[in-house]
Amino acid sequence: MQKTVGKLRLIAGTAILAFTVSLIYGCGRQPARAGYDIVPLPAETVFRNEEPFVIDRSVIIYTYSTDNGLKNASFLSDYINTVCGFRPTIIASPDLQVTEDNSGKPILLSVKPEVAPPDGYILEIGGGIIRITGSTDAGVFYGVQTLRKAMPESSAGRVEFPAATVTDSPRFPHRGFMLDVARSFFTVEQVKEFIDIMALHNLNIFHWHLTDDQGWRIEIDRYPELTEKGGFRAESSGMYGGYYTKADIKEVIAYAADKYIEVIPEIDLPGHTTAAIATYPHLGCTGGPYEITSLTGVRKDILCAGNPETYTFLENVFEEVAELFPSKYIHIGGDESPRTRWIECPKCQAKIRQEGLRADDHHTGEDYLQGYMNIYFEKFLKERGKTIIGWDEIVEGGLSPEATVMSWRGVEGGEIAARAGHDVIMSPNSHLYFDYYQSLDVDNEPAAFGGYVPLERVYHFDPVPEGLTPGEQKHIIGLQANLWSPWTRDYSIAQYMTLPRMAALAEVAWSYPGQRDFNDFTSRLSNLTKVYDNEGYNYRAEFFEIAPVYEIRPR
Repeated sequence: MQKTVGKLRLIAGTAILAFTVSLIYGCGRQPARAGYDIVPLPAETVFRNEEPFVIDRSVIIYTYSTDNGLKNASFLSDYINTVCGFRPTIIASPDLQVTEDNSGKPILLSVKPEVAPPDGYILEIGGGIIRITGSTDAGVFYGVQTLRKAMPESSAGRVEFPAATVTDSPRFPHRGFMLDVARSFFTVEQVKEFIDIMALHNLNIFHWHLTDDQGWRIEIDRYPELTEKGGFRAESSGMYGGYYTKADIKEVIAYAADKYIEVIPEIDLPGHTTAAIATYPHLGCTGGPYEITSLTGVRKDILCAGNPETYTFLENVFEEVAELFPSKYIHIGGDESPRTRWIECPKCQAKIRQEGLRADDHHTGEDYLQGYMNIYFEKFLKERGKTIIGWDEIVEGGLSPEATVMSWRGVEGGEIAARAGHDVIMSPNSHLYFDYYQSLDVDNEPAAFGGYVPLERVYHFDPVPEGLTPGEQKHIIGLQANLWSPWTRDYSIAQYMTLPRMAALAEVAWSYPGQRDFNDFTSRLSNLTKVYDNEGYNYRAEFFEIAPVYEIRPR
């Protein structure tokens, strides 16, 4: 229920009635006790010598009267309903004010930019009131998430919160997770649930890997065959695939925005493009034929960088992508692009001569040809208000300083990029590839892409390498974990590979190394897995090396 009023004023009679109702519904049972040992751990929690605050049916949520204020209040009301079995009333007020003659049990949500760094919040509990004050709308949302994760399930329908002040803000502005839907296709509802999982962990960037050798998943009006043909592949069990219409994508973007998550699309170039050149063979150097299969690995056939029609094709695709996605960034891939065909291709060699791209002691002419493509589309997208991100290979052939680099082959590429003045997102396969095994007991784990990234390794990762100057360190704007999906066709397996490693990612993204302790983390993680259970998420129940028996998918 939502109302709009001018000021928050409750009368004593309302409090008495509410107290009577809460006794009836609580049946005299003791309330469950909340705790602030959550993930990610807030920066500071100071307990206060005041009476605790009990959430029961007398609680009313008061919020600032904007769309985001109402959304944040609705999330909190829903979370309370999950734990206690009732939804508190929401009252939206343009002038929230509590005076001494107020009574009842208000939870106040408000925005004050001066209270904390960006996306930070202060949660004040005690004195008969809960205040969640964020520096931004997102800050309020993260305060709501803290309250949510602090609440244990209550059979009495009441939860007692110890009086305390929680002050918190994230270390990094970019806290990301990538879901690969090109290898394994996930439905809109499954993607939205992944966004829910991200929101629970205070992540704010959803990197949507939409195109690759194994499938093209985004509808492009000018090229309908990209999804009609490129979105499907023949397998032994029949045709496999799927794609997202523009309406689907708008639905996901809006859903994510409600949870303060930005959706960044990835459209690969020039490699990982078999789905595109199998659909339009003239865009490859040899003319094909090319086949879309489920096989992984690096493929020699990539987009022809010497063909003018390749640039026209990509311009048309990026035009529609830029119009569809409101994100600051568009990811252009750029990784694992062998130049073998370019060496043999007359058009590519002519393009190298035309643009004066000469080999030197560091790079070949073909390397510089990929750099030419990167800069070409960086300029194209900049004119449409977008900044490009690419995997760390994009630095090899030349790049504008405004481009952002995502370092996946360890952290070295990120260090080089930061020293060159690029913003960097750390995403090394050594620590943040969630398609790698979580345990050395691989016979009892789901099939994985290879490699070994246990929970503890994720937790001990520091995205800021030693040796960078303070100025260079500022270019490390965040980190991201990746779930490549060759072996995660089953959505429940995708969840299992993600959780609880996403919890470790969240704490690394939110806190500083000196604030972290793995044993303490695993203790708090036990509380978070109760939320996983309530939501029905699949996760690896053992936090250390001994893995549960689990079905093995064919490798």
